[in-house]
Amino acid sequence: MGNSQGKPVDLNGEVNLNHFRLLRVVGRGAFGKVRIVERKDTGLSFALKYIRKDEVVRSESVRNIIRERRMLEHVNHPFICNLRYSFQDIEYMYLVVDLMSGGDLRFHISRKTFTEDAVRFWISELACALRYVHGQGIIHRDVKPDNVLLDADGHVHLTDFNVASDIIAGKMLTSKSGTLAYLAPEVYGGRGYDVRADWWSLGVLFYECIYNKRPFEGNSETSLTNVILHANAKFPITQPAVSPNCVQAIKKALEPNPDLRLGHTWQNFIEDPFFAMVDFEMLEAKQIEPVFVPSADKTNFDATYDLEELLLEEAPLEARARRQKPRERLKDDATEKEIREEELYRTIERDFHSFDYTVAAYKKFTESQGEGTNPAVPIGQASSIPQALTTNDARAAPPPTNGNYQSSSDPRTRSHSQGGRLVRNPSGPQPQTSQHMPPNYKGVQQSGLVQSPTGGMSFTLEGTGSWSDLARRDNTLPTDANALGDEKAGGSGGMFGFLGRKRRGYSPKPKERGVLGKEGARQIIG
Repeated sequence: MGNSQGKPVDLNGEVNLNHFRLLRVVGRGAFGKVRIVERKDTGLSFALKYIRKDEVVRSESVRNIIRERRMLEHVNHPFICNLRYSFQDIEYMYLVVDLMSGGDLRFHISRKTFTEDAVRFWISELACALRYVHGQGIIHRDVKPDNVLLDADGHVHLTDFNVASDIIAGKMLTSKSGTLAYLAPEVYGGRGYDVRADWWSLGVLFYECIYNKRPFEGNSETSLTNVILHANAKFPITQPAVSPNCVQAIKKALEPNPDLRLGHTWQNFIEDPFFAMVDFEMLEAKQIEPVFVPSADKTNFDATYDLEELLLEEAPLEARARRQKPRERLKDDATEKEIREEELYRTIERDFHSFDYTVAAYKKFTESQGEGTNPAVPIGQASSIPQALTTNDARAAPPPTNGNYQSSSDPRTRSHSQGGRLVRNPSGPQPQTSQHMPPNYKGVQQSGLVQSPTGGMSFTLEGTGSWSDLARRDNTLPTDANALGDEKAGGSGGMFGFLGRKRRGYSPKPKERGVLGKEGARQIIG
């Protein structure tokens, strides 16, 4: 797939669709699809979200798409599905983001019941993501299991910033945006809300991961609104039982008063008894092994998306991309609707900018060397400037051993396991405290320019790599990026692998870590 015409591709030019090999389709959204792609030069795998311009223009959603792209350019975190490239052509806008081969959280909790340790791990990582996003001046507004993706190692990543909004100091938001069942009482109340509404949504997700159902349900928007405004969630007696600390943490997350809600300050969250054992510095460094790891033996995506494009689409993406023709010029007798649509198309062409995370990293490096205008922000000091991609100032993630990240060798900073639980060592470094709007807490590592033997200049990172390695050096790149085409990201059986029989000699796998059993395994008995 991809550039099947045999024409040479300039891999050093501005990024475009020809720089990628197009692999299987793994998802579908309102305006397009998501498919696995592979960079032809680096071999790194990503997820390509391609968005039809005509659909976005028809629904007048242009502003949302452009805002999402702009926000993604200014965030980069280990537990966010980060933007790597963006570009457009005549018919499509393209967002290339981190590949997550573990599927979304909804996929898993609708099929299995998970242990408290597994859920604690997920909620802790998502809390880190929310802390970072809020620190960048963004409120997500659509935290739910469908927007949480797992990578191959079992780490969770927050995605879909389509309804996210900028935070304006001293101003509350009032629009009811997001998914109704996850909206906080203050959103329904209409008197304004802030980032603490995201912590309520996380609480609904928390409850759902434990009980396999939502805490608030209604047959209509009106009935659901009333149930959420009363905020009286029920906590059934189950077998096996849910621990008192877990129940209390969920209750505090579903506190209708934002000033008392779990997460209203970072210190409030990390000191909660249910989460106090987690070493959050180790967690954000991905030096704590995930409790649940998605199966690598089977796909975590719906195979019907790929079959649909193969069998039903008259012109799959690669064919459409080659046959695109420029839009017709606006006629003199154009209607008001046609004029409005032309304005929206021009807005897309003007404001949906190209983005390349390796170029952004290089620019950030040169700025830190005094050639730019934005010096690096010291650790613990807030910045009013949106922090762009951090590839150049980030350490590479610790190398995996047998596919699992290992803890630090320093006994003072090592988190250890007791009965499958994550334990914070009291003598080790503690997470920085943070109030309602936490600062950007990332430090800057050493990088530099080195004279090459041929007289040129080579960009190095911490003295251990060169410009050619830059694409691989971001410590927020998930291990899925190194997937070898469809073999890792699409399962071992290729496009039609789900039709094959299990190989002879197959034996049942041992019980999965972090899983109690199938959906409903935590039985409600009262």
